[in-house]
Amino acid sequence: MTKDQAFAIVCEFVQSDGLRRHMLGVGTCMEAYARHYGEDPELWAVTGILHDFDWEIHPNLPDHPTLGEAILIERGVSAEIRRAILSHADFTGVTRDSQMEKALFACDELAGFITAAAYVKPTKSIFEVEAKGVIKKMKDKGFARAVNRDDITKGATEMGVDLEAHIQFCIDAMKANAEALGVKGSYPS
Repeated sequence: MTKDQAFAIVCEFVQSDGLRRHMLGVGTCMEAYARHYGEDPELWAVTGILHDFDWEIHPNLPDHPTLGEAILIERGVSAEIRRAILSHADFTGVTRDSQMEKALFACDELAGFITAAAYVKPTKSIFEVEAKGVIKKMKDKGFARAVNRDDITKGATEMGVDLEAHIQFCIDAMKANAEALGVKGSYPS
């Protein structure tokens, strides 16, 4: 499956531009990590793009992502991708064993948090976001309160990477795709 095919599935089930951009953001971080680890960038990107495709039709846990798997099977999505998507939710009981599964969990909440950090900058741009600032914002429980900070920290730990380095890696990945992710803002070109 290609990134375009994955995004077509997303667009079929997701109306919210913000949620679509979130999935693209996770896909962008995943693709960068795949390149870093010498893995298949398209496979990892597709996994990130699809991970929340059923959120609008199954907004209650544990329906998401469990009930979405049947739809992915119908669409011909591989077992490897489906397993990774199931593993990004602790309550499914699907353990995170592969590096791709660990990366999906690690990038999910973080991509959303980085986006929120960009939106509060004067230029609404990721080009003004720094890892140290993200760590500082993580301590502010009133900021982006829906984002699970424990999952961000746990994700970095499960991947075996330093939290600040992980945050910076994802910021850099998202900068490379800032326009599509809606985080370029009015930062000077």
